[in-house]
Amino acid sequence: MTSLGFIEAPFLSISAMLAQEAVNAADVHILGFEATGNENVLVRLAGDVSQVRAALEAAEALAPKLGAASIITGTIPRPAAGFDPMIHFPNATNPLYGGRDQLLPTDYPANPNDPATMKPQAIGILETQGLTAILEATDAMLKAADVKLVGKEKIGAAYVTVIVTGDVAAVTAAIQAGQQAVGSLGKVIAAHVIARPHTELAALLPK
Repeated sequence: MTSLGFIEAPFLSISAMLAQEAVNAADVHILGFEATGNENVLVRLAGDVSQVRAALEAAEALAPKLGAASIITGTIPRPAAGFDPMIHFPNATNPLYGGRDQLLPTDYPANPNDPATMKPQAIGILETQGLTAILEATDAMLKAADVKLVGKEKIGAAYVTVIVTGDVAAVTAAIQAGQQAVGSLGKVIAAHVIARPHTELAALLPK
């Protein structure tokens, strides 16, 4: 029977990094990300119980290196009958902050004929607190390097994440420029470059 695993961590940017670490470390699937109503995001995983535990251990080891001093993890080895609606439910846009309640792999289905699907580009993730800050940062990123803006996600409390793609060097340059552009306009929450995004993570993000 498929087991469930959960990682509750601050901020979408850090949650994405932890999810990437989890699927790289073990044979698990990402079922989705769920906003919790504050800065935290819940990552939902599924797989064999031993694999789920290995994935959670990898995420727990990485979290302090990303500045997340403490995260919450949990497993349900044998989900109860009738538990499924807690995991699979319709997505919606939160009327309070305009962001999606969930990031799901079905939101951006992969096109097997798309060259980007066969060879995923690097992903740059920049998260700020403050919309003005992310607007300035995004403009700076697009001017600094040959990257493509593919999405903007909100989780509430003025936390906004922008995602860009391109080759590793371009994405790295763009993220550095974006961080510098924030200045006093807001707060940089996190900035990361994922050189080789796992297909499980890439399925959750705009392309």
